[in-house]
Amino acid sequence: MKNELITEIMQLMLPVLDNSQLKQLKQVMEQTLFHYEVTSKEIKSKKDDNNDLINMFIAAKRIEGCSEKTLHYYQTTIGAMASALGKNVRHILTEDLRTYLTEYQNKNQSSRVTIDNIRRILSSFFSWLEDEDYIIKSPVRRIHKVKTAISIKETYSDEDLEKMRDNCEELRDLAMIDMLASTGMRVGEMVLLNRTDINFAERECIVFGKGDKERIVYFDARAKLHLQEYLDSRTDDNPALFVTLRAPHERIQIGGIEHRLREMGKRLNISKVHPHKFRRTLATMAIDKGTPIEQLQRLLGHQRIDTTLQYAMVKQSNVKTAHRKYIG
Repeated sequence: MKNELITEIMQLMLPVLDNSQLKQLKQVMEQTLFHYEVTSKEIKSKKDDNNDLINMFIAAKRIEGCSEKTLHYYQTTIGAMASALGKNVRHILTEDLRTYLTEYQNKNQSSRVTIDNIRRILSSFFSWLEDEDYIIKSPVRRIHKVKTAISIKETYSDEDLEKMRDNCEELRDLAMIDMLASTGMRVGEMVLLNRTDINFAERECIVFGKGDKERIVYFDARAKLHLQEYLDSRTDDNPALFVTLRAPHERIQIGGIEHRLREMGKRLNISKVHPHKFRRTLATMAIDKGTPIEQLQRLLGHQRIDTTLQYAMVKQSNVKTAHRKYIG
């Protein structure tokens, strides 16, 4: 209660005092109130402006170029925290958040990755509140990154890829597999492509990635031939590059591709067949063949190189070869 009173007074003085003066004010109040008990009613803001502050944060992130899917995740995550704690975000303490994260993990049996994602979002929100002078100091500062185990995720073998190609019953499916395998594009980027986006002469196309950032991706000769065969076989006039097999041949959605690949995996007894695995396979293969990580980062459309490194699983045999070549 006493700490809340001190925090409330300091927040009211934010517009007129600098950091040094605020620090002095806090020390004076702590010393003065040390021998007193605060017994008045619980301090509450005159107005519960949690929703206003969250909406302003989301608006700021929208201006920065975050996708609507990301913004929805941010808003849901922050709103759930504020609702669970039942406090104005200006008065939330580090211990409140630690308790919330612990209880959330126990209740939902969440992985460490999930908990760290929540921590990262809350850190972004409270840092914004601090930057905008709504609070003095972010309560997430003393909550460190959650350590997570590094798992080596599966990729497709050459045999898996050839087996899928050989067993495609539709030209469309063969073209989709070749495009995913040779470009490394996200499935969400592929479903947005139109026929006119494809440059067959240069074997390239422009895709719009996360945050509406565009980049050029490249496909191989096999993908070019199969894509041309598929487009030549179509009788519809839909501008989309890939459409449903049945009339009225609408643009295919992510769920449709995921379902198609999942059924193919079951039929061919290939483990965990899904679109993103093609992207991870390409990244691993590129690193394995010596592609500079900076170029792979640009090809995959990653903002941070750390993300690229997470996709690329370097084979231990190559580490041994490199050691003998450069060190041993």
